[in-house]
Amino acid sequence: MARPTKRRRICELPRTSEFIPSGKECGAAVELTVDEYETIRLIDRLGYSQEDCARQMNVARTTVQAIYDTARGKLAEAIVEGKRLVISGGAYDVCPNAHKCCGKDCARRRCGGKRCENGELSCRRERCECGKTDK
Repeated sequence: MARPTKRRRICELPRTSEFIPSGKECGAAVELTVDEYETIRLIDRLGYSQEDCARQMNVARTTVQAIYDTARGKLAEAIVEGKRLVISGGAYDVCPNAHKCCGKDCARRRCGGKRCENGELSCRRERCECGKTDK
């Protein structure tokens, strides 16, 4: 029996779920899962390393590498062959702190996920924005 897929933590859902090449009848589509989209967003758009991406998504680095390789292959197929790209599905949970996260300066990356005294994930180095130290 196969091991169940661990749900990946993502910070935001895609703003657009479908891309269609212009001037072409679209038959077959390439489906990119939401967790594959998230690895592309974190690594290529925000400049995370695979290790940082893995920490952000709450999975192993080797898992991120596999997801990323699959995602890039699908993107290449859609671009080179002029196929429609659809983003949907996958095993993921949206981060409960998504409204404060993510970005190159994500709170979870700055303080390793520790909470400050006010309970927020908004620490900056040793001190939180509220002026109190991390717990």
